[in-house]
Amino acid sequence: MVCVAAFIILVLIGVFVAAISIFKRDFGRRYLKALKKAFHCFGKKVRLQKCDTNFSDDVKSLLLRKVILKKPKLVKPLSITIEIASVLLVVLTVWSIIEAAKAGLSLWVFGTCNISQPSNCALGADSCGLDEDNLNWFTEWGELFSNIPDRLKTWNAADYDDFAFAFATGNMDSDNIALSIIDPGCSVCLQSYKNIQKSDTFLKNHQLRIVLYPIRNTNGELRFKNSELITRFILATNQIMKNLGYSEKIINRLFTEYDKNGTIYQSVFNNELNTDEALSLLSEWLNEWGIAPEAVAKIRETLYSQEITNQLEHNIELVNSKIKPKGIPTMIYDGKKHLGLYK
Repeated sequence: MVCVAAFIILVLIGVFVAAISIFKRDFGRRYLKALKKAFHCFGKKVRLQKCDTNFSDDVKSLLLRKVILKKPKLVKPLSITIEIASVLLVVLTVWSIIEAAKAGLSLWVFGTCNISQPSNCALGADSCGLDEDNLNWFTEWGELFSNIPDRLKTWNAADYDDFAFAFATGNMDSDNIALSIIDPGCSVCLQSYKNIQKSDTFLKNHQLRIVLYPIRNTNGELRFKNSELITRFILATNQIMKNLGYSEKIINRLFTEYDKNGTIYQSVFNNELNTDEALSLLSEWLNEWGIAPEAVAKIRETLYSQEITNQLEHNIELVNSKIKPKGIPTMIYDGKKHLGLYK
């Protein structure tokens, strides 16, 4: 294992040696000679052959030459220590390579380097991660491989007509359907929504269907405290008013407009309002837009009806079982599943 460990170390320090070799060519030549020996030995180990004894001895001699002269009794225990350290270095290197490969594959398949805790991955697509607490190291690998076909397949948003859509917008005559799954409380969803609105072509070329998905943490609590209330309110408004235009107006105000204190409404709902206050503000918006008080009262009565609950649970189940995102927002358009922020 000493020669394998030496090969790993020589490879890691190769960048620094290359820089030093610009000024000291002899140093670079000595390094290359040692690297060639190490590579030759490493190749033999990979083929399950015996490594050249002289190279292993050379490495030990280099590390122990002062000890041999001054304290020869320490040579044997130190030699054993070097062997143990070499084994540990090789094991850690192999483990690091496996973990790096897993993270890279996860980024490609799910858009996050951490399958169980996507919100902890700084390398993934900008999104509000959907964390899970029931995955271990082995089940993460299983989920990775089972979802590779999803990454390779052609996605068609028109296949998902069974959602209870929050609203549809864009070019309503277009057969080019796009599906967007968002959480009303997610700041990345807000930015993604704004980016879509600013795009010169997206809404001209697509019929965009919005699905609201309130994110829950692994303990079952809502990630954003009023997300489910807003979702229920929009679904109930759709049901009573038979007009999806009000849903779009609610989301548009939530994501793009500010209160009298200059605070974006999403932040107001996330940080300042309790459930009753949030419901009152949503009702005020409908009154402002000309909906009769009786209709608003009917919407409020319908919020927690079995029909609205069924619609909400149906949407959540479809997202979890068919689309299987690791973060919100997630979009489907132009034959692909797009993870995270629309840019």
